[in-house]
Amino acid sequence: MNIKNLESRLETLDIASGRRTLVHKDRVRFEAPNWTPDGKSLIFNQGGLLYRIAVTPNGMPVEGSRPTVIPTGFATRNNNDHGLSPDGQTLAISHHTEGYPEGADSMIYTVPVAGGVPGQVTTKAPSYWHAWSPDGSTLVYTAERNRQFDIYQIPAEGGDEVNLTNSAARDDGPDFSPDGRYIYFNSARSGRMQIWRMDADGGNPVQITNDDCNNWFPHPSPDGKQLLYLSYLDAIEPDDHPPDKNVMLCLMDRDSGVVSRLAGFTGGQGTVNVPSWAPDSRHFAFVSYRIHPD
Repeated sequence: MNIKNLESRLETLDIASGRRTLVHKDRVRFEAPNWTPDGKSLIFNQGGLLYRIAVTPNGMPVEGSRPTVIPTGFATRNNNDHGLSPDGQTLAISHHTEGYPEGADSMIYTVPVAGGVPGQVTTKAPSYWHAWSPDGSTLVYTAERNRQFDIYQIPAEGGDEVNLTNSAARDDGPDFSPDGRYIYFNSARSGRMQIWRMDADGGNPVQITNDDCNNWFPHPSPDGKQLLYLSYLDAIEPDDHPPDKNVMLCLMDRDSGVVSRLAGFTGGQGTVNVPSWAPDSRHFAFVSYRIHPD
């Protein structure tokens, strides 16, 4: 697809009303918003860099605000796996040391949210960050080891990684429940990519969704009452999450298990790879894409 025909659109969605609000658009590919814990900014990646743009706590654009670069030192080949510590002071990033964007050498670093020199967390590659534990002590991530994608955890300051899943089918997209008891993730171990939940130590995996779509990137709301995830409506390989497909954002009620389909558009890779909830649990951010005929 010719990049000049692509428009990326950073949007927020109000769950109660279903209203979508456009915050920022550009004729380049950008991806994967994080909503800062103070509710005042969205962070996204573009061209290997991280950007911040101001928003109101209810997801409206701030007049005159434009994206500004977050300086990340030598880490200038960042992918869409990035996100904020619970206190909002530290940003985890996944930086390709060589061969970006095709090289499979992503490793995880942390950097002050205002920018600075990255500190290395993982020493093995590829490693793709996905979530902080609620107490800020632990990172969970997807990593390929021995030609198999599984979920791992590591202390936020670095150390020995711990393998939480071991499946020949791909496991990906881990995110903690707000109480820290569970990790939600997506897995193709039942044939299609579906949403699963396991204990924080990797025990007792339970399948949460079972439908005809391939479902990716589960994100519990900060209040723990809802689960946001991405569904591919197009036929894709279960272990793949391509861009520019027909997708739907879905919301599952924690207590009833009822799923609501919130918004359909062109998206996939880059839409909600990482946690994007507002702190009020009433709004979230995402990226959709449009193809222009010119």
